[in-house]
Amino acid sequence: MGKIYDRIDDRLRTFIEAQPVYFVATAPEQGGHVNVSPKGYPDTFTVLGDTTVAYLDLDGSGVETIAHLRQNGRITIMFCAFSGPPNIVRLYGTGRVVVPEDPDFPGLLERFGPHPGVRSVIVVECDRVADSCGFSVPFMSFEQDRALLDEWAQRKDTQAKRAYRAKNNRESIDGIPGLSPEETDPASVHS
Repeated sequence: MGKIYDRIDDRLRTFIEAQPVYFVATAPEQGGHVNVSPKGYPDTFTVLGDTTVAYLDLDGSGVETIAHLRQNGRITIMFCAFSGPPNIVRLYGTGRVVVPEDPDFPGLLERFGPHPGVRSVIVVECDRVADSCGFSVPFMSFEQDRALLDEWAQRKDTQAKRAYRAKNNRESIDGIPGLSPEETDPASVHS
């Protein structure tokens, strides 16, 4: 049924890149709330190497993933086939948060499609790549991406983005530090 892989081979890469949605899971070191975030926009995820992936972190209502990664680095990314043959791929690993001030940021940003409201890039070194059957995952039809997040980010001016990030992105729901004050100051970063 399931298989563990040494790396993200071409078949897995093709499957991953074809999925219109993926899920990111993180948790605090002890206690607290486990977080699972659905991510859309397929051009926000990229395979950087055999065991390295990255995704574009856009403005959102919380900062759980960033806070958890900075605390303990643990992350799992899951892709499900909602059409075609059943399949689930999970990428387990250690993530790091790359913010606009980091030297790696510009090169990473070039890997993604155009989106406003960029907070960071999450880079994951995978220590386990596995698939499983997905036999019970339902068939679902993809109609189109929702443009609402990009539209929301485009409507906010710098002051409004700064205020939003200061209120919602400084710490997780469990009080774990997220983005620092200088990191919540949006420089109108677009990918």
